[in-house]
Amino acid sequence: MTASQGQAAGRASHRVHVVIYPGFKSMEAVGPVNVLSYANRHLAARGDPRRYDIVLAARQPGMVPSDTLISLEAGPLPEGPLTTVMVAGALDIQAALAREAGLVEWCRRRAFEAERFAALCSGSFFLAAAGVLDGRRAATHWSVAELLQRRFPKVRVDADAIFVQDGSLWTSAGVTAAIDLALAFVEQDFGRDLALAVARDLVIYLKRPGGQSQFSAALTSQMRGPPGMRDIQAWLLANLDRPLRIPDMAARAGMSPRNFTRLFAAELGTTPASYLESARCERAKALLLDGDLPLKAIAFRCGFTSDEQLRKAFLRRFSLTPRDYRDRFRTTLTAR
Repeated sequence: MTASQGQAAGRASHRVHVVIYPGFKSMEAVGPVNVLSYANRHLAARGDPRRYDIVLAARQPGMVPSDTLISLEAGPLPEGPLTTVMVAGALDIQAALAREAGLVEWCRRRAFEAERFAALCSGSFFLAAAGVLDGRRAATHWSVAELLQRRFPKVRVDADAIFVQDGSLWTSAGVTAAIDLALAFVEQDFGRDLALAVARDLVIYLKRPGGQSQFSAALTSQMRGPPGMRDIQAWLLANLDRPLRIPDMAARAGMSPRNFTRLFAAELGTTPASYLESARCERAKALLLDGDLPLKAIAFRCGFTSDEQLRKAFLRRFSLTPRDYRDRFRTTLTAR
């Protein structure tokens, strides 16, 4: 049992303040609230009296507009004891910083008074501006990682991390990584089984594979190449379990195999075969981290002809076997 689990076991409720402000990213507030609320449902179903007490807070209480049509009602920033704090990010973080000098000052005063103080996505700029990230490793959204490093050179920015813990301070990557971080808190407080139950309810991974740098095959497919090439990538990702070959891809794109291979490489900087193997490995990583499927079953679900072909692809791309990848993840998860 970790120190945090021991603290959680010793009290009936664990208060979590989710801090918002005008223009906050709605998913970064709603996502963690959903995770913690589902955790409460599972605790109640198990007859466990402990709960998360979830509180929305803002420098100016009332209805707070987000970056979408959603507005949330928040109370004042807390001045009493703090357990867990999660500060949402903003789409225009520089404008938010200019408007929210009071929130920066509050972070400066209170960041080290909480058991866990987390900045979500570009919310890391509030902690950086407060000076509390100086000399510390931190994550943020990939699109503003360079800006964070340039504006606050004393911060050790990790542009690839899903989330980072440095003592009692936590920072996370872009948007949905707030959900990853909330799941990590549930796991730390109540154990892996409860966190996994919540992840299954939400149909997400307990821990997504790879880094946050949006380099997974599914995400890069949305950002690279002209519309026609993005369409073929989306089709490949939806059919990874099929025995796809160059003629299949070319026919789907309405091209000759030779022209398709040339255009694919020119637009994406890789061959269709290499892209397909990468996508299958990404899918395999997700399955390895989120369950106990046999390697042979994972291989077939990802389109490999055998678990040996999966093993060779992993060794080629990651210099370790699928079994080693799964074991290392579990070791990290237990230690965290």
